[in-house]
Amino acid sequence: MRLLLSESGALAPGTELDDASLRELYAAPSGRSWLRVNFVSSLDGAVTGPDGRSGSINTAADFRVFQLLRRLSDVVVVGAGTVRAEGYPALRDEDVDAPVLAVVSNSGALPETVARMTSPRGSALLLTRRQADPARLSSAREVLGEDNVVLVGDEAVDLVQARAALEDKGFRHLLCEGGPTLFGHLLAAGVVDEVDLTWAPAVVGGTHARIVRGTDLDVDLSPLVLVEEDGSVIGRWQVKPVRPLGPVKPLDPVESGDR
Repeated sequence: MRLLLSESGALAPGTELDDASLRELYAAPSGRSWLRVNFVSSLDGAVTGPDGRSGSINTAADFRVFQLLRRLSDVVVVGAGTVRAEGYPALRDEDVDAPVLAVVSNSGALPETVARMTSPRGSALLLTRRQADPARLSSAREVLGEDNVVLVGDEAVDLVQARAALEDKGFRHLLCEGGPTLFGHLLAAGVVDEVDLTWAPAVVGGTHARIVRGTDLDVDLSPLVLVEEDGSVIGRWQVKPVRPLGPVKPLDPVESGDR
């Protein structure tokens, strides 16, 4: 993997990156919490391949950065619909040092892959709304424990409150892995600090989703890092203050699949 651009200027373009130098390039700022969102996309903007999953456009270089971002994170935030669609494994079943999984669900329904975790208590959270179905909340509390079902917002999940709740639990480095609707709402809520994106060297056509779905936004970003390996171009961008162009819709459970 070679460096194309580094805003810090610590390494020259063309430098071959070992694991230590790559980790340094992706280190979050010290002294504050930091929320990044990570996606992979085809060259024509699709976040999934022909099978409807992101794994079919992943590359070895993307997976290397994906693993690094998880190692640098305390918690991984994912919409419940994405957990189901991607067949998310339990993050801590095999690696006790893996980050905690935080599932965002408007309905309070815990995905089966999380419910089947061998050690769910302390290794997964549910972020949901106060008006979620009481039976689903009770079921989630039985699996995860009372303190790991976090109610943020009334009619819909409040993502500003959600980030604050995660920080109150001691999570400083937050990583969101999608999906596109959740990303759109996070941007509209103004809680995203960084976008990480891999362009995979593939074109898939069709009508696949882009990395962001939802209300119109006006988002400026500053490049921090660009690297390349075997045709995959991977970057970090810092998000500047977000200006919604219209009313921000609540996190809709039907549209997002977070049911």
